[in-house]
Amino acid sequence: MSRKNVRATAAVIGVATYLVVIPMRSNGQQLASVQIGAHDLGGVVSSPNGPEAGVWVIAETTDLPTKFTKIVVTDDQGRFVIPELPKANYSVWVRGYGLVDSQKVQSEPGKTLNLTATIAPDAAAAAEYYPAMYWYSMMKIPAKSEFPGTGDGGNGIPETMKSQHAWIDTIKNSCQSCHSIGSKGVRTIPEIFLKDSKDSAEAWARRTQAGQGMTNMALTLGRLGPEKAYHLFADWTDRIAAGELPFDKPTRPQGAARNVVITEWDWASNKIYLHDAVSTDKRNPTVNANGYIYGSPEESTDLVPVLDPVHNKAWTIKHPYLDPKTPSSLDLPKGTSAYWGDEPIWDGHTSIHNPMMDERGRVWFTARIRPAANPSFCLQGSDHPSAKVMPIKESGRQLSVYDPKTDKWSLINTCFNTHHLYFGHDKNNTLWTSAVLPQLGVLGWLNTALYDETGDEQKAQGWTPLVVDTNGNGKRDEYVEPNQPLDPTKDKRVLVGFYAVQPSPVDDSVWGQSMDVGFSRFEQPGYIIRVVPGPNPSQTALTEIYLPPDESGAYGPRGIDLTTEGVVWTAFSSGHMASFDRRKCKGPLNGPEAITGKQCPEGWTLYRMPGPQFKDVTDPGSANHAYYIWVDRYNTLGLGPNVPIAETNGGESLLAIVDGKFVDIRVPYPMGFFTKNVDGRVDDPNGGWKGRALWTTSGTRAVFHNEGGTQNQPKVYKIQVRPDPLAH
Repeated sequence: MSRKNVRATAAVIGVATYLVVIPMRSNGQQLASVQIGAHDLGGVVSSPNGPEAGVWVIAETTDLPTKFTKIVVTDDQGRFVIPELPKANYSVWVRGYGLVDSQKVQSEPGKTLNLTATIAPDAAAAAEYYPAMYWYSMMKIPAKSEFPGTGDGGNGIPETMKSQHAWIDTIKNSCQSCHSIGSKGVRTIPEIFLKDSKDSAEAWARRTQAGQGMTNMALTLGRLGPEKAYHLFADWTDRIAAGELPFDKPTRPQGAARNVVITEWDWASNKIYLHDAVSTDKRNPTVNANGYIYGSPEESTDLVPVLDPVHNKAWTIKHPYLDPKTPSSLDLPKGTSAYWGDEPIWDGHTSIHNPMMDERGRVWFTARIRPAANPSFCLQGSDHPSAKVMPIKESGRQLSVYDPKTDKWSLINTCFNTHHLYFGHDKNNTLWTSAVLPQLGVLGWLNTALYDETGDEQKAQGWTPLVVDTNGNGKRDEYVEPNQPLDPTKDKRVLVGFYAVQPSPVDDSVWGQSMDVGFSRFEQPGYIIRVVPGPNPSQTALTEIYLPPDESGAYGPRGIDLTTEGVVWTAFSSGHMASFDRRKCKGPLNGPEAITGKQCPEGWTLYRMPGPQFKDVTDPGSANHAYYIWVDRYNTLGLGPNVPIAETNGGESLLAIVDGKFVDIRVPYPMGFFTKNVDGRVDDPNGGWKGRALWTTSGTRAVFHNEGGTQNQPKVYKIQVRPDPLAH
């Protein structure tokens, strides 16, 4: 073949199945070949600088029942293969750090195409593709010397804001946990708020009173000091509007991060947001193989989104509720939105927060099924065993279960509040739940075996206060209350509400994590919690609490999971991931010192997340932030068993630790990837990397802040790691 014909073949497309493409460099040197199959797209990405390594190639189609996208990363020679594409016409383009998006070209599976990357014309254009944390790390955090705050008559920071770490924890775990602060939609003030404002601070005051989330924003602003916060945010966005750029830059994917295949489907609608998704039973990831994915839309709607990833179809099913007086998101105070005007886009009653699948493929939800006031069996004077120990007046969410085989819902009226939920490994198939805030101070459960047998929700449920063995005798005794001093003859109840919850796979303990002051608005640190239920949990359960060493600089835990060996992992708002191995503890874990949480510093190992720290913050850590953490016990992603994976919304990525080193899997499209948990499923145990994947969904409450604006819909993401960037 002549050199002219080779160039012509490489320039656009080829047609043969398993075609070998041999493009040429501009200097005439031959590049390595790319082999594809009938359902793949492949080729080479280059620019005037030569082959472009570590950039993303994106293929998207609207020909299928729902929008479908697939993304891969180029190897060190600029080669790529997008595998297993459904038959359709695709728009294909290149995105990467140091670039702007290339011109989209049209192609279809079985074709080869070589793409020309577009070098960013300047630093500002390049920075538009940086993850959010590079932008919000530009915020000027008040100096340590400004804490505790001196109030409205002083520095504008409330006296209740005691430290810089509490301020940062508030920014990350109360603001960043609902939407991405550094996204384009947040770092730019909409004109509707600017046009009638005297300055940007006033515009920020107006924008934080927009939409149906204004109450939550007002609570957070009250913690920060509203005027102080408005001026801090205004200074940040003013500097960006004036052309200031991030002081740090991301690096292109390296190593295993180049081996990823990301598949995306639209589901729900552009006015719905999602909190979580579930694909299988965490205890056995072969459950529901190739089956539907289910989502939880929290406050936005009562419609549970469903995806059939095999046939690329999405739809919704309606979650019922017991009482017509159940509160609705339509009741929330609201202001005019820059995106939706005066339309209230959320209309949910059921506040569906977290889904979990059992061994039968049923989907369990933490959901609101009634108003908050509890029924009589929960209250003082009830003969319910748990109510005798600790009566509960209200619960904001309860439980539900949906059986896809029968299309039947069951609504379960719990006395305890629910937030997250996970199944235990015991014969009762106990479903453990978290209660969120420390003021609620209980651990609740449902004996699902008993519930399935009898349908008796009252007998099947129970809860316990959280009591530390401060007298050190190894059993639970009478206890003093949280506001009372220690008594050497008694134990002590603690207010450490479970936010995350996870039953141990190695014993009968249940682990959890409580939120720090930025989320809880409760003046105590966030703890790692271990509860040993004992034979009669309401009366026998004992609690242990743990803090990382002071010198680590870690604070603000969020999320928890365990390896198959019982090692605990969590993520901190200080910008760390950490493991805690209780087996390493040397001293006594009960007694009066146990109330401090500092009895096992040797159990901790901390890892600073990649990414910049806030510019003027000197403590160790990173501006990066994770909403939750999940341990891949059974190698569903492909990085190995027992790999911890943090959902780092600051980095718009999934951040794994493999053999003590980070693997950072950025999801580059649409910009603003924001997820709150993941799930790993095995569809084919003999299928290699193709038979395994992580599943997750969009988690931001403001999908419209991200790329695509009001046309952007929540996504389901399927993430796989193959042996190399060209495997297909």
